[in-house]
Amino acid sequence: MKVLYVGGTGEISTACVWRSTEVGHEVHVFNRGRAGEPLPPEVRRITGDLDDAAAYAALGEGCYDVVCQFVAYDLARVERDARVFGGRCGQYIFISTASAYRKPPRQYVITEAVPLGNPFWLYSQAKADMEAYLVRQHASGRLPVTIVRPSHTHRTRFPGGIAGGDDWAWRMLSGRPVILHGDGTSLWTLTYSTDFAVPFVNLFGKPAARGEAFHITRHLEAHMWNDIMAAMGRALGAQPRIVHVPTETLVQYNSAWAGPLLGDKAWPVIFDNSKVMSVAGRFECEVSMEDGLRRAAEQYFKHRAAAYKPDAARHALLDRIAAEQEALGRNGGPTDGNVVIHRL
Repeated sequence: MKVLYVGGTGEISTACVWRSTEVGHEVHVFNRGRAGEPLPPEVRRITGDLDDAAAYAALGEGCYDVVCQFVAYDLARVERDARVFGGRCGQYIFISTASAYRKPPRQYVITEAVPLGNPFWLYSQAKADMEAYLVRQHASGRLPVTIVRPSHTHRTRFPGGIAGGDDWAWRMLSGRPVILHGDGTSLWTLTYSTDFAVPFVNLFGKPAARGEAFHITRHLEAHMWNDIMAAMGRALGAQPRIVHVPTETLVQYNSAWAGPLLGDKAWPVIFDNSKVMSVAGRFECEVSMEDGLRRAAEQYFKHRAAAYKPDAARHALLDRIAAEQEALGRNGGPTDGNVVIHRL
């Protein structure tokens, strides 16, 4: 099939481009050409800017079998896609987010039957609005839509949250405390991008995928945040000093953290991937959590560690939070060795 990636060099999409060529598709990639990511030599690159209306409109003339939209974050982007690709592609795959599911969750096993609705995070709300628009476009017959909802999918990056993954790496290597929400026992699903790519590409051209939404994650498997950060420390060769802080307390320190915490990472859930398996075929995640973080560490040391410049204000706030919460432990709160335990 003739496939277009809008994006194509990101944390998730790079692996999908490689997988697409491996199975024999003719792959075109539209982006600014600045990422420097190695792509298969047979990929046909189209260099352009998303904000260049003429260059983007020209993509519709390609008459692609599949268009994969990885970089739409507001309604205007998908409205334009409906104009550009409507009636001109066989399948339009929109990358949404699993964080759009209802929060707080009413059950810990998430299927696609769970309604959307995240009152805490504007990012998730925007994705849900885009989904609703695209569903209407599909129903009208204008654009054959498939919606894919990744959860936390990574390749070169560490898990973040209230700070970026490289912030946590720098803090671990510097001996500074790392903040975890709650008591660190909440479950979180990490999926490596090459594992995501297999079922994603298998959705191409499937009639049963049109008009449907699927999440693609590790199937019914998750890890505690404590274990994830410990594995990250091992990958970096560092011993993380973890300070646990109630989620609500963290949001009091910085209201912007409500999105990534209450809108996503604070809730213990696992994902049932039966629906996507019924269309794309059964798949196994071959890259373990430990291996994925080890690969991320290799990328960190190779490409980012030397150039990392810590944001003074961000790290000062994290240091202050850790100091204040550890002081509570010294004043009689529950402790576990050097780690202060604050229950959510």
